[in-house]
Amino acid sequence: MENFNKQSFVINIPLERVGVLIGTNGNVKSRIEKELNVSLSIDSKEGVVIITLPSKNDPSKLFRARDIVLAIGRGFSPERAFKLFDENMFLRIIDLESILGKNKNTLKRIKGRIIGAGGKTRRIIEEYTKTFISIYGHTVSIIGDIEGLQIAEEAINKLINGAQHSTVYRFLNEYAHKRKFRKILSY
Repeated sequence: MENFNKQSFVINIPLERVGVLIGTNGNVKSRIEKELNVSLSIDSKEGVVIITLPSKNDPSKLFRARDIVLAIGRGFSPERAFKLFDENMFLRIIDLESILGKNKNTLKRIKGRIIGAGGKTRRIIEEYTKTFISIYGHTVSIIGDIEGLQIAEEAINKLINGAQHSTVYRFLNEYAHKRKFRKILSY
């Protein structure tokens, strides 16, 4: 999916996401380049994106640009992907095919469990963990701070492994109470 070469990344994104990465009049691509001082070269026929960092720049900007491009490629809107400009926000991608195999019915069933009726489950996970979740193709991607990301991933793994929704909601509720209690103690 990606190769690392001293000062650049080569990433493949789905063709239908290339337009989103470029944006209206190139505004999304330009913002990534300007905010992180990187250069994006996008092959709109193949979905190949080359991210290059000038040699004297902070290498963490290259990784941040890679994560933003990956996030847009995995279905996040640019506005949500731009949360990754913040150095305290991270991206995690769960590849359902590597866990469940390529059976389309199984993938569809598990994605349905994660989304929930009318999007309820995904919304609850996002609210309790203060994360953003995108379910696209055979992946589930999460953007959040490190703690929220870990809890959201654990909730999603519980759903993948067959836990009942009520069990996952209880787990998230307990986490939210602990977080609230820690916040009160910190004052």
